[in-house]
Amino acid sequence: MNKLGLIIRREYLTRVRKKSFIIGTLMAPVGLLIYFLVIFYLARYEGDQETRIAVLDEGGMIGVLPDERGIRYMLVPDKSLDELKQAVKDNIYNGILRIPPLKNLHQRSVTIYYYSDEKLAPERRELIENRIAQKIRDFKIDALRIDRSSLENLDTEVSIDPESVAKTDKDESKYTAGIGLAIGLIMAFIMFFMVMMYGQMVMRSVMEEKTNRIVEVMMSSVKPFELMLGKIIGAGAVGLTQVVAWVILGGAVTLLVPLIMDFDPSNIQPPASASASAASAVDPEEAQFEAIQLLNELGKQNWILLVAAFLIFFLGGYFIYASMFAAIGSAMSDDYGEGQSLVLPITIPIVLAFYIVSFVGIRNPDSGLMVFSSLFPLFSPIVMPFRMAYNPPLWQVLLSLALVIASAFFFVWLAGRIYRVGILLYGKKVTLAEIGKWLFYR
Repeated sequence: MNKLGLIIRREYLTRVRKKSFIIGTLMAPVGLLIYFLVIFYLARYEGDQETRIAVLDEGGMIGVLPDERGIRYMLVPDKSLDELKQAVKDNIYNGILRIPPLKNLHQRSVTIYYYSDEKLAPERRELIENRIAQKIRDFKIDALRIDRSSLENLDTEVSIDPESVAKTDKDESKYTAGIGLAIGLIMAFIMFFMVMMYGQMVMRSVMEEKTNRIVEVMMSSVKPFELMLGKIIGAGAVGLTQVVAWVILGGAVTLLVPLIMDFDPSNIQPPASASASAASAVDPEEAQFEAIQLLNELGKQNWILLVAAFLIFFLGGYFIYASMFAAIGSAMSDDYGEGQSLVLPITIPIVLAFYIVSFVGIRNPDSGLMVFSSLFPLFSPIVMPFRMAYNPPLWQVLLSLALVIASAFFFVWLAGRIYRVGILLYGKKVTLAEIGKWLFYR
């Protein structure tokens, strides 16, 4: 056990002291901050060119149009289309928007015309279409003498509030399913990302020591199984250290982003497809109530159980896949490209589990395929944390945990039998069939 501790310590300290680890750990949150700043800038960037549009309203329906997102509307009721075309040639306007009169108030489709030799950007085209559509809608309402408040009352929002038939203390709301879906997807993605990244970290570490022949010196005083297990635990500790650092630094970045961006929720622009009436219909008190409901729903989650189960599933999944990556790393030569056929069978279950969650779980988390996947040890580290947000039966959770823990011990033992043979094998391309034979070597 003392030798195992020395191996874990060496693996851990060797990696955390590397400049690449320190720089990568510190630069990741900085990179995240830069990413947010770039996205924020691109989202608000409207270009430095203003599009001046002469509006020829032949039906007298439009009225005053407010400028928006680099578009400046200019009403010209006293000029003809030919005069405006000449004005465009003289660079007074960038284009002409001609709006013909309606044939009747029941006309559903209206075509407006834009005259210009310059191409109209897709976003600005959509903005113009939506703005004119809203103006024509207002014109029809006034012409038909329809009461606006009565018209708005016709729109009805329907939401399902789940209620239990049996008397229970848990009262679900319309947000329960959405919160469960969000939590489940986040946990599944984190599990997928961490297992893949740290498992391959173990494989690269094994390959480096085998290529540099450092392992030959270590094998003189340490058993192959202890060496492999020490590398798995040491690499896992390095990964957890990096995750903790990212959580702390990421939290600081999250607090800094609104300050740097001068973010104000009231300045959020509605989508271009949203109508002006819908945008103005947002009630601040209702939005605050919705936010409180979401926070209450988050508070109802059994976070202690979720976090504890997540850690156990992560450790179980990590040991399962890291041991397989270590075994494959011991069998590979210094040419990583030649060993892709050996890595593929390991990555397929991870990717397939994530696809099952993404395509099946979001539609029905309690389907037969999801129940099977949450119990199957190669899938359950990713699938069961997703299902836990939907409160699956306790026996399924306990059975899945037991299977994951038992499978972790089994795969570590299995990988040890491959590792002891492959780590000292040089100059030979290994196949999966030959690796299978190593399991039975004495």
